[in-house]
Amino acid sequence: MAQLHEKTIEFQAIIGMAHKNSRGRCLQIIQTMLQVVKNKEDMQEVMPRGPRLDSPGTLHHVILRGIERKNIVSDNIDRKNFVTRMGRIAVDTETAIYAWALMNNHAHILLRSGSCGLPTYMRRLLSGYAISYNIRHSRHGHLFQNRYKSIICEEDAYFRELVRYIHLNPLRGELVSSLSKLDRYRWSGHGVLMGKLKNEWQDDEYVLRWFGRRVGEARRGYKHYVSEGIPLGRRPDLVGGGLIRSQGGWSAVKAMWRQGKFEWSDERILGSGEFVESMLKQADENLKFQFSSGEQVKRAFQLIADVCKKQHVSREALQSGSRIRKVCKTRSHLAERLVKEHGLSLAETARQLGVTTAAIANLIKRKSIKS
Repeated sequence: MAQLHEKTIEFQAIIGMAHKNSRGRCLQIIQTMLQVVKNKEDMQEVMPRGPRLDSPGTLHHVILRGIERKNIVSDNIDRKNFVTRMGRIAVDTETAIYAWALMNNHAHILLRSGSCGLPTYMRRLLSGYAISYNIRHSRHGHLFQNRYKSIICEEDAYFRELVRYIHLNPLRGELVSSLSKLDRYRWSGHGVLMGKLKNEWQDDEYVLRWFGRRVGEARRGYKHYVSEGIPLGRRPDLVGGGLIRSQGGWSAVKAMWRQGKFEWSDERILGSGEFVESMLKQADENLKFQFSSGEQVKRAFQLIADVCKKQHVSREALQSGSRIRKVCKTRSHLAERLVKEHGLSLAETARQLGVTTAAIANLIKRKSIKS
């Protein structure tokens, strides 16, 4: 930990030098930075993760992975479960899904956040799916890495590229052997854009408008564009934000600094300096649109009050651990709704209902088995 702290301080000091010195010193400063950050993994280690940026209508590239890179699906029943939940919750939260690909141990989703915000959508998707997966496969513990990756993307510059990159994942991962087979592959959004498959919740119309005015013309344009992306292989420049990716690599960054130019950058954002600056300046204002943990608790409190009133059960009785049949039934109903619909954690749900986290987990498990 001490070594990481020292690296972070050193890196920040070098960045400070770049701001204070003339362009004649820039190359020397860059070379020093290259010694500090020797590779991609080192870069990820020294850059601390900031809070998520989001507001309704923000375009995100979301990447989620299985814990320790293990599989998140075991068969087509799991795949159908994941995709069905992804679509249903998207409709519930007014989240627009443009592109997606479900792999064996990870998934990509290109989406525009709805009124509930990205964190609520992802909590509902990942919590609900993980619970059902664990029950079905008689396993315990985490299924996903603790923190999914979400990159805010500048739409004009990256939308088409991201749709293509995401939809080519099954072909690059050898889940299908050709582009024609990808056209009918069920676990990606590509087949919907090609008109071979149908998902009511996937916004194919919006995507196709980027490739042509008429549907037939747009599909031909889209397919040609996707085929051109096959030789490009893996695109590390599209799976994160930051200065290097946004500018197109170290060479571009060096050239920019040689000219004494400065561009805003952020690891959470993929886009031009102007776009990054605008997103960061709006972050404080946009925060009020997000459902923070405090807002979630407030909404949970209101739901509990409404249900208790309807069922003629006092909140005190609910939180007392009472085993009266009517109280238990109300508690069970609320537990399921708070976790699955509102994305509340098991621990916070337990606190709100006056029982243990284990009790909530068992309630959810019994509900899932019955359904």
